Amino acid sequence: MRSLPVCNEDHPPARVFLVGMMGAGKSTIGRRLARRLGCPHLDSDLQVEVATGRSVPEILRTDGEAAFRAAEKEALRAAVATAGPVVVSVAGGAVLDPDNRDRLAAAGTVIWLRSPLSELTRRVGDGHTRPLLGDDPAAAMARLYEARRPVYEALAHVAIDNDGPPERVVDRIVAALEARGVPC
Repeated sequence: MRSLPVCNEDHPPARVFLVGMMGAGKSTIGRRLARRLGCPHLDSDLQVEVATGRSVPEILRTDGEAAFRAAEKEALRAAVATAGPVVVSVAGGAVLDPDNRDRLAAAGTVIWLRSPLSELTRRVGDGHTRPLLGDDPAAAMARLYEARRPVYEALAHVAIDNDGPPERVVDRIVAALEARGVPC
């Protein structure tokens, strides 16, 4: 097996944005990909929490989805403006905003982490930490998936199935970046 390249100062990678549904593995894969590429990793939800001093569920409960989306937009704007290479795990619904889509498409390579709806639903479980899922997580996931899937598909430069061990998924992403000529 050939060794995969590691980004370094001579060949820094471009920005990589991981998009996909909640439960798609953006945070897990993003951390591992950043480590592999030697780049910083930013997670939109964590950036929102740092900027606001409150958890995403708390913002959604107390201020509503519009307030969360505004904070999410600012977090994404800051992530895109980060100097140098970065891997960003983008909050699942951030792609619904046309400005966010334009910003992502112009700033780097967008990777859609795909998983079947049944797997996403299994991963989010009872949805107790995901306020957008309400009292019927499976039905909410189905609605969100149908609304967001075409947006992810249209936005992504590359789609990668998250259907195996994280390191194998990272291998596929690195291979896809190399195939696109993205320096790694």
